[in-house]
Amino acid sequence: MSVLQFMLQNRGQVFELTLEHLWMVGVSTLYAILVGIPLGILIAHRPVFNKPVLAGANIIQTIPSLALFGFLLPLPWLGERADRLAILALTLYALLPIIRNTYTGIRGIEPAVLEAGRGMGLTEMQLLTQVELPLAVSVILSGVRTAVVISIGLATIAAAIGAGGLGEFIFRGLAMVDNRVIFAGAIPAAALALLADLGMGSLERHLQPR
Repeated sequence: MSVLQFMLQNRGQVFELTLEHLWMVGVSTLYAILVGIPLGILIAHRPVFNKPVLAGANIIQTIPSLALFGFLLPLPWLGERADRLAILALTLYALLPIIRNTYTGIRGIEPAVLEAGRGMGLTEMQLLTQVELPLAVSVILSGVRTAVVISIGLATIAAAIGAGGLGEFIFRGLAMVDNRVIFAGAIPAAALALLADLGMGSLERHLQPR
């Protein structure tokens, strides 16, 4: 039986695990955006927080994913539900590109543009919402795009703690030494990453300031 035949024969389970995978990635990315963009804005306007925030996000990136899951398991409430734990871990991994790109996008705006806005009587909040964020949005989306692709790949590891997703097929295939089962998880995960990259890239180009 080929990989395609196996996937068609088990299409119900492939679809269910793909939805679980998308749910984990979607929720964790949303949380990372809600935390990462404000942090990026903060360090862009308050350089004193730059090093500690970026250093913390960088340190998280260096921790192997399975080790991070292990560190989080003893936490109350989180350790009781594997999906909660996986979402938190994915959120932490997605923070760095979002924080860094938000910071880069805002800091890359020409000072003359900001001065012109202040000259027109804009407050700092109006300057942020009407000038800085609209001009930096494509750079910020580039960070979100990177975070989504990273999360899709890392979400396959979540199956190791019973959180579900396409990693279920991969770990099952490894245990059975069956390449068909491994590819049944790896191929949809790779397809999701490619589709997300293409979709976010298209949105990024569409919102590029002209």
